[in-house]
Amino acid sequence: MGGVLFIVKNKSIRQRYGGTLLMVLLLLALWQWIVMNGYIADYLLPSPSQIGQALIKNRQLLWMHSKTTLYEAVVGMSLGVGLGTILAVIMEWVPLLHRGIYPLLIISQTIPTVAIAPMLVLWFGYGILPKVLLVILTTFFPITIGLLKGFHSVDEEVIRLMRSMKASTTQMMHFVKFPTALPYFFTNLRLSASYAVVAAVVAEWLGGQSGLGVYMTLARKSYAFDVMFAIIVVVSLLSLVLLKGVDLLEYLSLPWKQKGRTK
Repeated sequence: MGGVLFIVKNKSIRQRYGGTLLMVLLLLALWQWIVMNGYIADYLLPSPSQIGQALIKNRQLLWMHSKTTLYEAVVGMSLGVGLGTILAVIMEWVPLLHRGIYPLLIISQTIPTVAIAPMLVLWFGYGILPKVLLVILTTFFPITIGLLKGFHSVDEEVIRLMRSMKASTTQMMHFVKFPTALPYFFTNLRLSASYAVVAAVVAEWLGGQSGLGVYMTLARKSYAFDVMFAIIVVVSLLSLVLLKGVDLLEYLSLPWKQKGRTK
């Protein structure tokens, strides 16, 4: 109750999130009304109150499986970001590699994730490795593309100035290209963060000891649709946690951008 009153009294929160919160509450109320009045059977579409009860009843299992999925997502995303950054720098330094690799990167994104996951499981077993690999494959592409776009957005006048000052390739990257590319990097890092948890869950569908994907498969086989919806809620919350982590990292890395927003 105190949290609700805080939101109501805080003008900035009302202005930023008020419309979204109102729409969510209206949709939940409509959903609850439709199920309660029998327009859709609750065993096919559980009501929000049933999903809430499933969240509370199964909180320990949800927490246990969430830790596994979040670990896979964070590890895979961290490695994917590292791989994407290294690949973008190499492609920027060697134009021939850029022309050769860039089309292959685009083609790689046309392959569905659900088609790659079974092969990874067959090759690497049912442990954590295929889950992390799928997250890496899902998250590195936005980072690579975002950094390359940022590198190419540097003003040519700045490039010529640095060259006239005899700046090395490393200095050019450190002092000009990377700072310019950081906003693009964080924009695409949000995309990677939103993909990471989903990729981990997709990989878990195919087998494993724990994880939200494993738990969702068990709930589906037992027709516990309220638990399945509860798992979907948790997956969304985990994705939001990663997104907020990216926002915090951006806030710490780009303080000048935050100052511009507050003016």
